[in-house]
Amino acid sequence: MIFGMNKDKIKEFFVSMIGLVVGSFLMACSTAFFLLPNKLSTGGFSGIATIAYYLLHVPVGTAMIILNVPLFIIAFFRVGRKFIVKSIIGTVLLSIFIDILERFPGLTTDKFLACIYGGILMGIGTAIILKVNGSTGGSDLLSYVVRSFIDKFRSGDLIITIDTIIILISILVFKEIEIGLYSAIAIYLMGKMIDIVFEGVNFTKVLFIVSDKYSEIAKIVGEKVQRGSTAIYAKGMHSNKDKMMLFCVGSRNEIIQIKKLATSIDSKSFIVIFNAREAWGKGFQKDLVYEKKICKN
Repeated sequence: MIFGMNKDKIKEFFVSMIGLVVGSFLMACSTAFFLLPNKLSTGGFSGIATIAYYLLHVPVGTAMIILNVPLFIIAFFRVGRKFIVKSIIGTVLLSIFIDILERFPGLTTDKFLACIYGGILMGIGTAIILKVNGSTGGSDLLSYVVRSFIDKFRSGDLIITIDTIIILISILVFKEIEIGLYSAIAIYLMGKMIDIVFEGVNFTKVLFIVSDKYSEIAKIVGEKVQRGSTAIYAKGMHSNKDKMMLFCVGSRNEIIQIKKLATSIDSKSFIVIFNAREAWGKGFQKDLVYEKKICKN
């Protein structure tokens, strides 16, 4: 026991701190080496800070802290103390890293390359911070503050709206439509990288099998792939006959195995495969959705 914390709490604390440091550093690299030198941004307060940097010569990190202070005060009472502490740490780390790294020259003046690599790094860094239930303030924190007053809004919609407004302001200030176009690419790539970090490259897949030999297929899938399946009553509207349809969930490799097993037993089986956003329960990872973690805190 250290400071009243057990081993699990201590481990969670250190993992969170490492995640905040690594994530903030990657986000700072994205901003200082790619986005900022090319007047690009992925929205949020970093976008406003970029405008302040070029118009008022205020360091980006300093501007971000100034913008977040009033937000932290409101969020402290509306969102939750534990989340705010991590948000403050993440914001301070990001601001310090940006102010240090922006003294070095950017890695490219090509806006296309900048938006690609900047968006990728920003997405990976953001995802790491979200993984440890942290934040770097900005539009995501603002969205939770808004939802604490008006809960009918979705956080994702609010973040997109805020980021879009900031990008439009950047276009008006710098008078370059290309800045908005390239920034949109960076935002898209950032979102994709967040999805990849959270879900992995092997997305969960769903498979439906319609076959008269559904019982045999279900048995061999359980034995060979160790995946359960659910039989659903269905009716073929063309044949007007009652049928049984197997519902099965697994990884990409597992689904390929299941497909081969099903067709080996019944070559006439009808199979449909598609991606699933998440899978919870026995045999699957039980990661909590980020927003639900926030609500609990």
